Amino acid sequence: MKKIIVSDRMQQNYIYYLTEPTGKNFDAEFKPQLSPEEMLALGVFGGKYMTDCTEEFPSSWFKQAKLSPLKKDPSLNYFGVDASLPLQTWIIKGWIYEGDPRGWFQWYCRYYLGRRLEIEDQRQIKRWRAMRRHEGAIRKNCEPFDHHCRRKQRQALLHWAYDSRKI
Repeated sequence: MKKIIVSDRMQQNYIYYLTEPTGKNFDAEFKPQLSPEEMLALGVFGGKYMTDCTEEFPSSWFKQAKLSPLKKDPSLNYFGVDASLPLQTWIIKGWIYEGDPRGWFQWYCRYYLGRRLEIEDQRQIKRWRAMRRHEGAIRKNCEPFDHHCRRKQRQALLHWAYDSRKI
């Protein structure tokens, strides 16, 4: 078991433990199509998401990452559109777990590394599964591989580790 201590702009001295090997032993219901490293390299969250917490995660995740340290830049997103709601909206809707103040992707990065939190993991996996409906909408309304069709939905799917380039 490895102890991680986080100190960044949103958390000071937050501690969690890695109890599983990186990228392994996921819940049977959780089958992301992209790793955090792949997502960051493709371009997600306008490049702003993790610019102050690179010390927490493997440096390899950031070698090809499209990051924008000063402000969100949707042109860095794979589909070139903004598909994110403001963090304040996530807070108001009760979607934020206090241990992961940046939201779902922060949870996923920590889960991928090997952190397990039974109740929170089940909640986030349920939310991840609900995003699949967007894949159905793309299949129904777009020609296969027409990446100009429903770009916002495609980008949103990328934000949730679904590889919408394959639809």
